[in-house]
Amino acid sequence: MPRCDGEIVQLRAAGVGVVVDLSGDVPVLLHWGADLGELTASGLAALASTATPAVLNNAPDLPRTLTVWPTEADGWSGTPAHQGHRAGRRTTPRLRLTEAQLDGTSLVMRLTDEVSELHVELHYQLDAAGVLSVRSVLTDRSVGEPYDLAGVSTLLPLPRRAGELLDFTGKWCRERSPQRTPLHYGSHVREVRRGKPGHDSPHLLLAGTPGFDFGSGEVWGVHVAWSGNQRYLAEQLPEGAGAHASVLGGGELLTPGEVRLGAGEVYESPECLFIFSNAGLDGIAERVHTRLRARSTHPANPRPLVLNTWEAVYFDHDLDRLRGLADAAAKVGVERLVLDDGWFGSRRNDTRGLGDWYVSDEMWPQGLGPLVEHVRGLGLEFGLWVEPEMINLDSDLARAHPDWLLGPSVGLGAPSRHQYVLNIAHPDAYRHILGRLVALVEEYRIDYLKWDHNRELHEAVHRDPAGDRPAGRAQTLALYRMLDELKARFPALEIESCAGGGGRVDLGILARTDRVWGSDCNDPVERQQIQRWTTQLIPPELIGAHVGDRHSHTTGRDTDDSFRFATALFGHAGIEADLTRLSTEQLAKFTAWAGLYREFRPLLHGGRVVRADLAGEATLLHGVVGPDSALFCWARLASSVEGQSGRVRFPGLDATADYQVRIRTELGLPTGRQVAAPGWITEAQRDWVRLPGAILTTAGVPLPTLDPQQAMLIEFRRE
Repeated sequence: MPRCDGEIVQLRAAGVGVVVDLSGDVPVLLHWGADLGELTASGLAALASTATPAVLNNAPDLPRTLTVWPTEADGWSGTPAHQGHRAGRRTTPRLRLTEAQLDGTSLVMRLTDEVSELHVELHYQLDAAGVLSVRSVLTDRSVGEPYDLAGVSTLLPLPRRAGELLDFTGKWCRERSPQRTPLHYGSHVREVRRGKPGHDSPHLLLAGTPGFDFGSGEVWGVHVAWSGNQRYLAEQLPEGAGAHASVLGGGELLTPGEVRLGAGEVYESPECLFIFSNAGLDGIAERVHTRLRARSTHPANPRPLVLNTWEAVYFDHDLDRLRGLADAAAKVGVERLVLDDGWFGSRRNDTRGLGDWYVSDEMWPQGLGPLVEHVRGLGLEFGLWVEPEMINLDSDLARAHPDWLLGPSVGLGAPSRHQYVLNIAHPDAYRHILGRLVALVEEYRIDYLKWDHNRELHEAVHRDPAGDRPAGRAQTLALYRMLDELKARFPALEIESCAGGGGRVDLGILARTDRVWGSDCNDPVERQQIQRWTTQLIPPELIGAHVGDRHSHTTGRDTDDSFRFATALFGHAGIEADLTRLSTEQLAKFTAWAGLYREFRPLLHGGRVVRADLAGEATLLHGVVGPDSALFCWARLASSVEGQSGRVRFPGLDATADYQVRIRTELGLPTGRQVAAPGWITEAQRDWVRLPGAILTTAGVPLPTLDPQQAMLIEFRRE
């Protein structure tokens, strides 16, 4: 990697540009956004010369700059790049660039601070999808007191026109609910203190031109790829941020005393991903999806149709009943069966047994072998539910090793879902849990682990006679290490991140797992919105989406079969229902849906996710578009005042092409509030209809007025 000290360097990829000035003591990020083209030396110099803002009244006498590592030394009064001290001293860092190296679109900057005696290595990597990843490595170069690191934030500048923010909140069974706000003066800060991203995870923090939507506007976004405590922020000061208006950033949220660096010790920050799009939110999603699909670890095989036993049998683990369920699953086209909670120790309900990862002799006197062999005899893969980071006090493990619990020595707080957290950063606890998982995977040749995490990490401290120490970060790193070891031992093993449903959906966990469970809620009315916004970051093939019973046990709502099927199709599809209790007619619907999933799986799991910009939330139009085909879902969630849709435009199609269009009717036709559907819809229910791309993408076509909780599948083939 050649040195580039003192230069102005330009990183370019996929229509995104990053320009860094390395000529000063601390580098300055001159530009992040749309590609400026290949600038000449004079062009780069011009960009640098125009980066000097005015000197304001009642302000520092030199122009303020926003460096790649902003501190008060630069006149920056916002959140600093790092905070900390040595025994209450050395709190005014003065960093200086010692070396910079550039290799293609990878830039490494090394800085030294003589005040704090820290060495900082800052990595910028612009990938082929135009996503900029930033991470930092801090090394203690002192020989005295330890350095108490209070926080490390990665901050990138935003232009004045980025005046509106979008992030997410939610709760169990209503994850990733969007919320918008203007970017005001001051700090917009989202802190995660749950030990995992949580059901109210910010997910992404996005700033854009006011009114940005799925298909329009410039958008700048950040995602903290970390499965523990996090911090996101957008910050605007009246004096601006150098020549820019504001900053966007994030990092790990450190609790007091959590990171104390001694001589030679290192802190590595989580990776922050910065994404720019001049094509709205769909452009942001496309960049992240492209990045994920390019990974060597991205699932290469078709995502098998899953049956998970939870909502089918709950804790009622009867071998004959489960064999019958497997038989029914195989007949409708299921390719993987996952045995959920209740198979181990004394686990007959959710109050006991967590931590005892031995097959229950009471429920399974011959072990899981008879069920596993039956499942494999049907040609299905076998998966198993586990929750390795959790423990019930009513368990053999808790009674034998109370010191393995993660919590204060003075006494544990209240349980959550009758459980506590197991300190897997404790070396003995780690070895025990890893050993049990290895033994299970080896004995039963397990293909898939559904890895759950059903409570938050409150008072996450190591128990220590000398005084409890914060342990949230150590717990997350131990989890990563355990997942990495399992993957190294069993390269074909797939793992799902399930955290009380969708409580741990981030790119840190997805670097080590093969899908996320989008939500515990299988109600399609809720799922349409949950999946709509989960795909803002995660491509459909990595999001578990299951068909549940007609009556949802999480909402109490009843929904039609066709609506549930259409909703679950747009993800890594599965079933969460007792097929043995269904009629022949109902099983035929599941079989038809399974056939549709296999037919469209290559498109849905490789195409571009698009979402139409519509007025209101009563109707949704979303789809996946490939080079030669597309599949869209027209869904109505609630009633609305308007009786007609008007001309609706289909995003993502080619305006210069012609398309054959038809309505897929295998799941049954939706009901509507109309005497007759638009004429072209009626015709497309019988046969292919030819429509020019210009009409579909620019003029739009009328769509039927569906009843609430109804959906229609529309297929496109390019001529």
